Amino acid sequence: MADFDIAIIGGGPAGATFARLLDERFRVLLIDGKTDSESSFRKVCGGLLSPDAQKAFAEFDLTLPKDILVDPQIFSVRTIDLQSRRERHYQRFYMNLDRHKFDLWLESLVPERVERFYGRCRKISRSENGAYRLVCRGNDGLERIVSADKIVGADGAVSAVRRFLYPKKKIRRYTAIQQWFAEEHSNPFYSCIFDPVTSDCCSWSISKDNLFIFGGAFAPRNCRESFERQKKRLAEYGFKFGEPLKTEACVVLRPESPFDIQTGREGAFLAGEAAGLISPSSLEGISFAVNSARILAEVLNGSSASPQKAYAARILPMRIKIGAKLAKCPFMYKPALRRAVMASGIGSIAVSKSEKEKQY
Repeated sequence: MADFDIAIIGGGPAGATFARLLDERFRVLLIDGKTDSESSFRKVCGGLLSPDAQKAFAEFDLTLPKDILVDPQIFSVRTIDLQSRRERHYQRFYMNLDRHKFDLWLESLVPERVERFYGRCRKISRSENGAYRLVCRGNDGLERIVSADKIVGADGAVSAVRRFLYPKKKIRRYTAIQQWFAEEHSNPFYSCIFDPVTSDCCSWSISKDNLFIFGGAFAPRNCRESFERQKKRLAEYGFKFGEPLKTEACVVLRPESPFDIQTGREGAFLAGEAAGLISPSSLEGISFAVNSARILAEVLNGSSASPQKAYAARILPMRIKIGAKLAKCPFMYKPALRRAVMASGIGSIAVSKSEKEKQY
């Protein structure tokens, strides 16, 4: 008999949501390394909750505690084409939050009956009886070996579960690099930056509690050089950086096809970014993580004779949504099409010159 019915690898939005929604009849282990320690792993993220993610939480009747939110709350995004030096403002309804506190809050909602292991899953294998064997290393350096009838990979872009299940299936990867600075701009702002000279993906900046974050997704090769080059180009454009207070980096996935999404097999399931569920246009992943976790919990809580097929079928609308976002990508990432869209002014809002000047 296995130690657990279900082992969840990863306690971010997907893993924590899934663990919270599972029936109490299951023996569940949640493996995650995040703690409230300053040395804890922290997700590299601008920390904005999109309308789709807000809707997902509204459907659970969940409200965010105020200590997760940060100042200021910003109602538009400055979209900058750095190569052409064209700029537009678009109204957006994001919530500005502390991403690490947000993740810890989600994990705090997981029932006490779910056993926690604070650490990482280092190796996955399968026993002759069909149970999965997980070799884990705790934050304290101690090793633990557990078994589970089913496993759920909610462990993000570098998912150990995805690598175990699909060692030959590759998905496009970028290196996300983010730096924090003391805020020196006179007026806080949020921006989305396109600079084909340094990256074929996007970058972002946001003001957060008297700090200024700049980050971007870059091709892995020479990623730090590309990051620094783009930062220099933005400084010439008017951004104020100063000395970085800290630098963070992680891998981020960017699907090129709905078929990049893998839901799992043989009693192993994937949710959130581990499944490839992340927007290829904006790199937003929280809504996909929460919604895929909800669907998987409903499937496993139910009486489906084939939960693997049921989960894959119910994920179909998300595949379609990824496909729609892929169709949107050329208008964001092809320089000529992006410039045409920005030149048209469709969907943009007018910002007075005096307000623009305050931003620098």
